[in-house]
Amino acid sequence: MGYGFYYFCVLYIIMAAKQSKKGFKSFWYRMRFKYKLSFFNEGTLEEVWSFRMSRLTAVSIFAVFALVLITITSLLIITTPIRNYLPGYLDVEVRKEIMQNALRADSLERILSVHSFYLENVVGLLTGTMPLDSIREIDSLAYANANYEIPRSQKEVNFVRAFEEEERYNLTTLNPNHTPTDAIFFYKPVNGIISAHYEADIRHYGVDLVAAPKESVLATLDGTVIFTGFDPQFGNVIQLQHKNGFISIYKHNELLLKRMGDQVAAGEAIALVGNTGNLSTGPHLHFELWYKGSSVNPEEYIAF
Repeated sequence: MGYGFYYFCVLYIIMAAKQSKKGFKSFWYRMRFKYKLSFFNEGTLEEVWSFRMSRLTAVSIFAVFALVLITITSLLIITTPIRNYLPGYLDVEVRKEIMQNALRADSLERILSVHSFYLENVVGLLTGTMPLDSIREIDSLAYANANYEIPRSQKEVNFVRAFEEEERYNLTTLNPNHTPTDAIFFYKPVNGIISAHYEADIRHYGVDLVAAPKESVLATLDGTVIFTGFDPQFGNVIQLQHKNGFISIYKHNELLLKRMGDQVAAGEAIALVGNTGNLSTGPHLHFELWYKGSSVNPEEYIAF
């Protein structure tokens, strides 16, 4: 009984597989089977035109036609104003336009209010009904009454008090002839090494800076060129007049790049390092700084 049932099941599965395979072949055969469609002349019964087509060909043509139709419809919707009629499309655009219109309306209202205040002030002044000290502010947003005074902490107060106590007897504050250098930044005239320092006792009123030949010589401050020329002892010399009574002098230059009367900016190239003049023994710059007719030590103002 058990073996018979087993054989029966196997036989049933095989027959079902064969039937399914036969059905698939039959379906594929029907899909590929071609039908002939003919057109006849009704009077003469003559065949005018005919063509053959299978079901598979008809389905393929319909699918291609549907794809082309969907593509054309999508392009029309995307590239034409028809898209505005789609539900939900205009939500973002409408909100954006509403916001812009609200901003424009607010700006116009503000401008009208400002003009109204202005006209009221003018009318009041012309008729004499409005005193000058009662004029209303035209644009309150443009008026800022900011208080920039930052309150000091107790630590800052103590520091200021200690600093003032220490500087109370500073003699430099009592010297009316001190050199004003507040808010003044001196450019280093050339990148070099100091070979000779400032020594007024031997009439060496500047510093000698050894630098590479033809290196740019820079103006130490904004100023005006007041002298350019050649001196047998100092070679090519250029002098600049600066604010607050300062004068800077640059000697032994190879070439002068500015002429008398030229305006120069701080850090601008005015000459090239050279070895000109009888007192020069190699490429270097002799730099002097004078204040109100008296020479000063450049090392006190410039970090060489």
